[in-house]
Amino acid sequence: MTISAAVSGQGLASRIALAAALAVTVAAPAAAQTAKSDTVVEDTGTVEDIVVTAQRRRERAQEVPIAITAFSAETLQARGIVNALDLTQFVPNLVGLNNTGLGTANAYYLRGIGNTESIATFDPPVGTYVDDIYISRQNANNFNLFDVERVEVLRGPQGTLFGRNTTGGAINVVMRQPGERTGGYVEAGLGAYDQKLLRGGLDLPVGENFGFKLSGYWQEDDGWVRNTATNERLNNNNGWGVRLGMRAKISDSASWTGSYTHTFADSTNVLNFDCNPANPTQCDGRFATTGLRRSNDFGGRFVGRKDDFGNFNKATFDMITSNFAFQLSEKMNLSVITGWIDLGQKFALDFADGTSLPSLASPTPPVRSFTPGGFVIANDGQHRQFTQELKLSGSALDGMVEYVTGVFYFKENNKTDFADLFNIGATGPVGIPLVLADRTLRNTTEAWAGYAQVDVKPMEAVTFTAGIRYTDEVKTFRVRDNRFSCNDGSIEATCIDTINLRAPNGVAIPTQQRAKLWTPRFALSWKANDDLLLFASATNGFKSGGWNARGTAASELLPFGPEKVWSYETGFKADLFDKRLRFNLTAFVVDVSGLQTPSAFVRPNGSIAFLTRNFADYLNKGIEAEFTARPTDALTLFGSLGYQDDKYQLPANAPAFDEYNFQSVAGQQASCLSQLAAGRVALGVAAEVAAACGVGIVAPNGAIAQPVRTPAWTMSLGATYEAKLDESLSLIPSVNANWRSSSEVGTSQVSFFNRAFTSAGGTRYASNAAYNGDFIRGSFSQARWIANASLTLKSADGWQVLVECRNCFDQEAVESSLANHSYLNPPRTWTVRARYNF
Repeated sequence: MTISAAVSGQGLASRIALAAALAVTVAAPAAAQTAKSDTVVEDTGTVEDIVVTAQRRRERAQEVPIAITAFSAETLQARGIVNALDLTQFVPNLVGLNNTGLGTANAYYLRGIGNTESIATFDPPVGTYVDDIYISRQNANNFNLFDVERVEVLRGPQGTLFGRNTTGGAINVVMRQPGERTGGYVEAGLGAYDQKLLRGGLDLPVGENFGFKLSGYWQEDDGWVRNTATNERLNNNNGWGVRLGMRAKISDSASWTGSYTHTFADSTNVLNFDCNPANPTQCDGRFATTGLRRSNDFGGRFVGRKDDFGNFNKATFDMITSNFAFQLSEKMNLSVITGWIDLGQKFALDFADGTSLPSLASPTPPVRSFTPGGFVIANDGQHRQFTQELKLSGSALDGMVEYVTGVFYFKENNKTDFADLFNIGATGPVGIPLVLADRTLRNTTEAWAGYAQVDVKPMEAVTFTAGIRYTDEVKTFRVRDNRFSCNDGSIEATCIDTINLRAPNGVAIPTQQRAKLWTPRFALSWKANDDLLLFASATNGFKSGGWNARGTAASELLPFGPEKVWSYETGFKADLFDKRLRFNLTAFVVDVSGLQTPSAFVRPNGSIAFLTRNFADYLNKGIEAEFTARPTDALTLFGSLGYQDDKYQLPANAPAFDEYNFQSVAGQQASCLSQLAAGRVALGVAAEVAAACGVGIVAPNGAIAQPVRTPAWTMSLGATYEAKLDESLSLIPSVNANWRSSSEVGTSQVSFFNRAFTSAGGTRYASNAAYNGDFIRGSFSQARWIANASLTLKSADGWQVLVECRNCFDQEAVESSLANHSYLNPPRTWTVRARYNF
């Protein structure tokens, strides 16, 4: 596992480290040429059984009373899953996307609960874990998945065993441990947009009690976006990484595993268009027109090294893991799990493509290609975390009771130096760039937790589960304005500084938040027979509060509270027809209080505002079905179907204004409807604007907006067939497709359609129309299919050659929106890869 990343821009030492790792891999001793992996999977012709740790102990996935989608290493390879984002194509009611601008960052929405914000005062509600280590930041969680043992996607809150910030669920990545025999693999590939990649892994045991695994990865490409203003390629996915895994047998009752991972990523997801904005008749690719270059100088407008950042996103990631396992008795085990992470991220991204932002008066702004950009955020961040866990597990009373209990400590320190530039526009290459804010944010989190879960079997087929977790968490926050005028011995009232943190009504904004709470879980399961499990559960979870740190004035840095959820599930897991067919079905209800909703909108002056509040409560009800079938030994079929019906719920007794004089959603909606009735227009200009409409979760027409990234239906289908050409050679075609129905990807549901109407200011393009005109841009995402396919020639001697296409029919889809712009999915790509296992 590494993060998608590139060699470019790194020093000689980094190149030598990667070259050495790959050289060791391919220069293994001659004896290794015939050695095979320790993990030998016997094909019995039935559906694959996967052992998971969803309850922090090893169990068959089919025996765990939790909605899980599990992927073994073999399944990942068969379905063409190469990075964490690919997982989302196969999990019902899971929507995943790269954050706007950031190719290294994935945002997940699981059962409607998600978050696209990457700044460190926000926490993701779908937690990512690697070898039991929690990854607190989603800035660089788009992991490449190789040398992975398995991946588990746990749907629904995991607040008891996994803890804070898993209100939506958890993605649990388990790495391969070093093998007991020498062996490994090398892989090389070429692909679209001049893609080149190289991977390798080596298991090297040292005696009977020690061994290590060395893995290396390198990839680069030209990028699939053409910038017609600078003649550069954008949205590249470049990177390299190395991982050293170790294992040691200390004694008959004690062992240790550990790892060190270092990766560098250079990957963007910048705004681009299916037709060239500078020449709308040119539609044979993806285009951008920003004047911001990869090699850039903001000319002293920003303070610090970010003033020299160009149009890129670079992330450096270091992680150390350690796990001591002690067998205290025949039925009791203790694990001491330690993790350390250091993440650095640098970027300068233009979210307006070098021009002004779309508005009702001008939904397709004219191309300007301003060299400093149109709306730019420059970011220089450093994020460090430490985790320590003691976990005790075992059984008692002849197996009638099984338990997992432990304590967990988490410490995080973040420093984010970032600035916003808004170009008010003019002719000429530079325009009139204004620095809206330039500040350094420092925030910390320290949390303690204790947890316990007990499974009691009053009879052989029935299990009752009860769990509880107590969390005590403290968050702190401070900010300093970087601008010279705020550091010349005086701090003016306009400076974004801790001493100026007051709401518009004068109330002080707190710089510390503390949460103390219990998160229980209850489940009941009945194993009707060896092949059928029925279960029901009720689970509680919470997500930490934070601050609206993207505000461009001290009065906008308002706090938001924790997000709390109860989830209720019932379902069954069945293996049928002598385990030739697996069918799992889950029904759920998710009830959230204080849903955290990041929102961004374009102000009447054309600049962008960021706003995050606990706008409303949230209710989601749905069904999830998954199947895998092997009608013959050669053919595997798989698929999933998800349905959800969700809505925001406004608290009945909410005050019209909160303590910071922030209007409630109900009050805002009433104001919006009143403004519309008076003839004002949502997103209009000057005196005619209905300012309460198209903001937060109030749509431009005055309705409460549809929750984001919750298509009513998600579906995936696929098949793999292994055709034996002779005793040692196989040809394996594989195809899969995923579909999701239409949805909204912007919280205030702002879209522009080619449907004119007359307003007080003259002819405008309609916003939030009934989708009966040509879509121009905005938050509406129409239903779409994405299809992938591959063909593999595989030899029993250990080599294979694969040809694949991704998004084979070049389907375009809106994945996200920001500042009224639409962000599209990647276009069609192809890859040819050759691999040798030794």
